[in-house]
Amino acid sequence: MRQAGIWGVGRYVDGKVVTNKEFEKTLDTNDEWIRTRTGIEQRVFAHEDINTSDMAYYAALEALENAEVKAEDLDMILVATVTPDYPFPSVSSLIQHRLGATKAGAMDLSAACAGFIYGIATAAQFIATGAHKNVLIIGAEKLTQWTDMDDRNTAVLFGDGAGAVVMGPVSQDKGLLAHELGSDGEGAMHIKKEEFVEMNGREVFKFAVRQMGETCVNVVEKAGLSKKDVDFLVPHQANIRIMEAARERLELPKEKMAVTVAKYGNTSSSSIPIALVEELKNGKIKDGDLVVMVGFGSGLVWGGAALRWGR
Repeated sequence: MRQAGIWGVGRYVDGKVVTNKEFEKTLDTNDEWIRTRTGIEQRVFAHEDINTSDMAYYAALEALENAEVKAEDLDMILVATVTPDYPFPSVSSLIQHRLGATKAGAMDLSAACAGFIYGIATAAQFIATGAHKNVLIIGAEKLTQWTDMDDRNTAVLFGDGAGAVVMGPVSQDKGLLAHELGSDGEGAMHIKKEEFVEMNGREVFKFAVRQMGETCVNVVEKAGLSKKDVDFLVPHQANIRIMEAARERLELPKEKMAVTVAKYGNTSSSSIPIALVEELKNGKIKDGDLVVMVGFGSGLVWGGAALRWGR
């Protein structure tokens, strides 16, 4: 069985920057209230003529260049999204054609904000068995198209964006060491979309605080390691209080956790890879570091991964 790791990363976060102050004009809310409860200061709304597949494509280009992999050498494309351009065809098929990845299979995954973790766990199985060598995983969302901008409970939370990684075989001491995927469908109606996104914030908060921390600890233990071995945490960027709870379970100092929620808000399946790119650029994740990634979302679903960075 081969070890599967991340070869390269990319992201796309471009559009209109919307600060908390702008919501004060239309909603019964204010900048201090939003910051205190969520940690969000601003978010990016994609331009109207930009679709989920466009953002995914631009993130993919950057990841392929960073990994030094050609599109025609890809074996599989996995796109995690709950906001596809169309019910079908899939975003992944649109990307496959646009990239010119003529050898690649393509499929979308729907696991909401945990989708990226589901994607890398799925890719790792293809790589470990030798079925595939080069796999592109993208998390991409245009959540603002499904957000009721008159709802003070959800309008301030979401942004748009895409993040991508290329995975392939790595040395035996690197790559994905352990993962956990889970679901609790009893809480399915706590986050749902009818006409717009609806959320039972209180119940989601309680679930996320408990599950994010438990999953972090679980994947570290599955890897045969302990909390003191963790070098960096990349959590789903939904709410700073939930993120802090996960960090505290791992007993990590604040500087060892990725925090991009203030700049981009909650971008669902793209939040973890977007944050990953940010912290790599900041030099906070280095070769050989043990990185824990964890996410949760509608379903209710969750996913976590422990990964030794490098090739």
